[in-house]
Amino acid sequence: MVPYAQRDGVRLYFEQGSQGEPELLFVPGWCCDVSLYAPQFEHFGASHAVTTVELRGCGRSDRPADGYDIPSLADDVAQVCSEAGIRKPVVIGHSLGGMIAVELAARHPGLPLAVVADDPGPIDPLPSSARIFDGFAALMTGPNGEDVRRAWVEEGVGPTANDAVRRQVVDTMCAVPLHVAAAVIRGVCEWNGVAALALCMVPTLVLRSMPGGSNAPDRLLALKPDLHFGVTVGAGHFHQLEVPEQVNAMIERFLAVAL
Repeated sequence: MVPYAQRDGVRLYFEQGSQGEPELLFVPGWCCDVSLYAPQFEHFGASHAVTTVELRGCGRSDRPADGYDIPSLADDVAQVCSEAGIRKPVVIGHSLGGMIAVELAARHPGLPLAVVADDPGPIDPLPSSARIFDGFAALMTGPNGEDVRRAWVEEGVGPTANDAVRRQVVDTMCAVPLHVAAAVIRGVCEWNGVAALALCMVPTLVLRSMPGGSNAPDRLLALKPDLHFGVTVGAGHFHQLEVPEQVNAMIERFLAVAL
């Protein structure tokens, strides 16, 4: 039987494997599916119960007309946990998934044991970041929206990714309907990440592929002084695929010292 959870009639696909505590729950990013956390699912599945979800609109999950704001996506993940019997997971989210993980901890404080925001989108966005996302959402609804989305994805992969990673990411992300992609970016623009992080009371690791920007340590530590930080070397935004050994090691160390 293919595992699905349902919230308000929307089917949400997830995959599970192995046993062991703490349980790890992987939340892929914008327009991504479970394959983009495959190295971590395999690595941590050797010693932990692992689950990966596909957000509404992505992969094998349903594609409803609405519900693409970050609070709704966090509630979707909470529903998957409820139906799949997941108790106190470490929630590891990449990009948009990192924002969802922080929101989940704020909205459902009894659910996560800890959070790993893996190269998340802007939690405390600089004015320039907010303008960029606003403009991107608008351009995706224009006559050249598909070209705009593909160019954004290509640039986001970064120059260090090999051809196989680049092809996997671009093909996966550009398969999501354009209206879904635009709706999620609008939800990113509306999200109050500052309030969510301030309400995130569990141990939290922020992994970065580069320093600085909206998620610079000095900005986020002002909101949550006990944050842990890690920065990968020689990889771009999809560092979980490019240098999984670095990402996995930092998550393992975080689990060892923070839990």
